[in-house]
Amino acid sequence: MKYVTVGEALRASVVSLGCMRMAGKSAIEVDAIVDCALASGVNFFDHADIYGAGESETLFGGYLARHAGAREQMILQTKCGIRKGRFDFSKEHIIASVDGSLSRLGVDYVDVLLLHRPDALMEPEEVAAAFDALESAGKVRYFGVSNHNAMQIELLKTAVEQPLLFNQLQLSVTEAGLVSAGLNVNMKNAESVMHDGGLLEYSRLKKMTVQAWSPFQFGFFAGNFVDHEKFPALNATLAKIGEKYGISKTAVAAAWILRHPVNMQVIAGTMNPAHLADVCTAADVTLTREEWYAIYLAAGHTLP
Repeated sequence: MKYVTVGEALRASVVSLGCMRMAGKSAIEVDAIVDCALASGVNFFDHADIYGAGESETLFGGYLARHAGAREQMILQTKCGIRKGRFDFSKEHIIASVDGSLSRLGVDYVDVLLLHRPDALMEPEEVAAAFDALESAGKVRYFGVSNHNAMQIELLKTAVEQPLLFNQLQLSVTEAGLVSAGLNVNMKNAESVMHDGGLLEYSRLKKMTVQAWSPFQFGFFAGNFVDHEKFPALNATLAKIGEKYGISKTAVAAAWILRHPVNMQVIAGTMNPAHLADVCTAADVTLTREEWYAIYLAAGHTLP
């Protein structure tokens, strides 16, 4: 496993286990996936208060209760701000959400808290007051955002004093708008449309770590592109490169994300231990520039 240094002291595995799909699993299944993650060198676990309506955190808390000392091997991250029919970055909701996550996880603190999706009614001073209260109480160590653009982050920073260390964003080789806009500067084609304000470049400038969610999905949870009939050229290219390195097509797709020079983590949302172990082999491979571009083009993207 490879690790990225976030901030001054946080050493995070480049593959994180995303726990959204943990809800509904048995204790045996939970133990199997978390044990596999730790055995593979994964130390970063991604949660949110809404995953499984809280059940995912509760089940993970059950693992921690059954495995003394496991918490000390982990970086636990959770997210807040999504409520039914609205987003909510009020001080009261942020603090209540964290308290709920701590109770379900059965821990005294989480290492990282992210603001899940932008709240149009967000007041930076209110968020700052929540962050200050959570930090001073020892309930949250580090902070970040999810699905935020550069100007939204800058607006938060007018009041928030803690460094914003992470931004969790959708990224896969098929959903690569973050990359494509930067390659098609000054063009009038579809790939040139910048939806995010240059977030990859911004993240590098501000030393933020990008967490890629849905790394193997096309569309908005439309399906997995690996072995999908819609992507024959991409799968052929992934297979060819995977044969060279002795890894699977899925691992090559993860390695494509990790090859980008911004500090990157892949959020692997699988609950299948074999699949997770497979994804983790991507950390052992550094694609060449030629391979990286070949994969990008095989996914149907174009260069100017």
